Amino acid sequence: MEKKKDRLIRGTAMNGKVRAFAVRTTELVEELRRRHDTYPTATAALGRTVTAAAMMGAMLKGREKLCIMVKGDGPIGQIVAESNALGEVCGYVHHPHIHLPSNSMGKLDVAGAVGTEGFIDIIKDLGLKEPYRGSIPIISGELAEDFTYYFAVSEQTPAAVGLGVLVDTDESVIVAGGFIVQLLPGLTDAEITEIEKALGAMPSVTTLLDQGLEPEEMLRFLLPDAVVMDELDINFACQCSRERVEQTLVSLGQDELERLIEEDEQAEVVCHFCNEAYVFNKDELQVILEQAKS
Repeated sequence: MEKKKDRLIRGTAMNGKVRAFAVRTTELVEELRRRHDTYPTATAALGRTVTAAAMMGAMLKGREKLCIMVKGDGPIGQIVAESNALGEVCGYVHHPHIHLPSNSMGKLDVAGAVGTEGFIDIIKDLGLKEPYRGSIPIISGELAEDFTYYFAVSEQTPAAVGLGVLVDTDESVIVAGGFIVQLLPGLTDAEITEIEKALGAMPSVTTLLDQGLEPEEMLRFLLPDAVVMDELDINFACQCSRERVEQTLVSLGQDELERLIEEDEQAEVVCHFCNEAYVFNKDELQVILEQAKS
């Protein structure tokens, strides 16, 4: 079967009183699974988080970017995802080798891995002096409900969020994606009831994607009159580089650099987000030490 590239669509419905996003993130989540060697439950938790990040990144403009940190009390530890307005997304989880027995619904137990106590922090870099920070308590650990709560509390916008990751028996990602439907002022009670009914009757995100539906078709399941405004390719992209890692080494200071040169004769720095390893030999460290001295 031909692979479909990851893409996000933005649309409106009900005469502009509803703003909607839908996305397929299958390739992105599979790339992260491969790079971080995540086990199925960890893949689902990380996949749902980066899918939300992709859609929330699409709400930004220009060079704005955001970071989501899910800090629950479950065995997976912290989940971190970064995204921007260009559709570039990356993420990681502190403990990738977590796989739990299925939950009572027969699904991957994401809440068991994430935990039901803790916080979700969302930090937006909008190019201002101080970044915007929003923080909410985890209410379910399943993540879609948690992000729904975030929009209601921090953004003061009622929203419905759907997130899903389907993992194969060989642990690879079959499909991943999601939607965010934001209710804007002006909706009547009857229109809100209509949306609620459609949400209740809608199959899961993974069911629709597994059936081959495109993001816009998934959206029209919920909002038959949805109008697509534009679309965005979603790609895995990490902001790390050898130059940035060099700056990190400079910031260690002279003493630590001298210790690395004397004892280890090299330094290896691994990026959390992409698992890329940067190795610096003794001569290169000597050059970095001179920079640290200047």
